Amino acid sequence: MALTTKRPPVEIRPLQLIGAYEILLKPAIDARGYFVRVYDEGTFQAHGLVSEWKQVNQSLSKRRGTVRGLHFQRPPHAETKLVQAVVGTIFDVIVDLRRSSSTYGRWVAIELSDTNHRMLYVPKGLAHGYCTLTTAALVQYKVDSEYAPQAEGGVRWDDPELNIPWPADRAFLSEKDRALPVLSQLVSPFP
Repeated sequence: MALTTKRPPVEIRPLQLIGAYEILLKPAIDARGYFVRVYDEGTFQAHGLVSEWKQVNQSLSKRRGTVRGLHFQRPPHAETKLVQAVVGTIFDVIVDLRRSSSTYGRWVAIELSDTNHRMLYVPKGLAHGYCTLTTAALVQYKVDSEYAPQAEGGVRWDDPELNIPWPADRAFLSEKDRALPVLSQLVSPFP
């Protein structure tokens, strides 16, 4: 199978939460494997998306059912994120925390994996978290703001009002995440 020389396209699909997008990468595949462009500044600029990233972070989870989140950074350190599962599969969730948004308190989940070539674009004002669906999962994400520990915030992953159908019988999570408030107890810092 010959490798195509045409530039691999990227499809950007809006999600039900305003400003959130699913990014579908289109790999060029041949007998060796594939080549895929995971980021193209011009494409992001053409769609009005953030195109300047300050940090690239990785998170390795070694156990199926690991839950990380739901996290956010308070203004002025709020972050836009571009999330990708580099190894393994995750159930990725975003929750709208913007009080003036018509989708406030609603959530969207998509599956990201090293084989489905999808990414998640998370705008400022949304909480983000995920559950690992494979034994090992390596997640990489770009952020447009430098991490500020004093600006950390979050919402409890198993908030009964959100009613997110997490795919974990028993979640493995940090004590810090276990202590996060439910949405009704959170005074959202996002207008």
